[in-house]
Amino acid sequence: MRKNIIGCPNGTVPILKNIKDHAANTQYFAEKYFNPLTVESHGTHFAGIRLQKDGPYYGIAAWISVHDLNISRDQASYANMYVGNRINPSVLGDGRPWSYGFWRGVNGAGCYNTVCPGFIQVSKDDPLSEPLPNAPEGKRNIALTIQQDTDTGHWWVTDIEEGNKPDIHIGYWPKELFDLMGGGANILGIGGAVQSSPSGVSPPMGNGHLPTKKDMDSARVSEFLYRYENSDFKNYYQYSKLDKLLDSEKCYGLKKGDDYFFTFGGPGGNSCGI
Repeated sequence: MRKNIIGCPNGTVPILKNIKDHAANTQYFAEKYFNPLTVESHGTHFAGIRLQKDGPYYGIAAWISVHDLNISRDQASYANMYVGNRINPSVLGDGRPWSYGFWRGVNGAGCYNTVCPGFIQVSKDDPLSEPLPNAPEGKRNIALTIQQDTDTGHWWVTDIEEGNKPDIHIGYWPKELFDLMGGGANILGIGGAVQSSPSGVSPPMGNGHLPTKKDMDSARVSEFLYRYENSDFKNYYQYSKLDKLLDSEKCYGLKKGDDYFFTFGGPGGNSCGI
């Protein structure tokens, strides 16, 4: 799903360089805005789903489409399951879609990627955060899992590869970072999120268009899987039983897909609400 041309030498791993301004902006966004499983955060809009009835859950997996968007440096647009892809020029330095990871744990501590101590990078070829490769519009996807190792308690991020290629274990968040997830998680969520500029203008989400019945014309989550303790991943098909999070129908949409699990997105604008 992701492509690296040059790997790191043996015994080393790739770590995204934290330029001073980008690191400061990253922490600002984390503290000020990032709360993607609720719709109460001012400046943030969300279109997605939440599963919280039958936990605890020990893993989530999803295939999410990737799209280019035109947004300003003081805006951000995400498609995520707490690990996913985002466009955030203020944090990343350019307007391309990047993969990323975020954690928040004991006493509210946390950050993006490796800006603070936390995530342990293991793969020498695939970093947690990198620009996603170009592909024809509608043909780009990122496929990831987050799951807890029941032996160690650590939460691993894995890149799901196509065909017969082995999956890539990117790294993990140690169990010591979290005070409430030693025995799984009670909530799983996935969808699109945006952060508006100080002027109140909300950026586009997904592919910048409201979702339609033509799934390939919309930003989409192709599959949504979950895992219980000591079980394999299972497809979740009961869209009607999920909590729907959509706080600005003027600007964004959320629909059950025909061929995919659900579609989401929208153009944003200056009348999306707080």
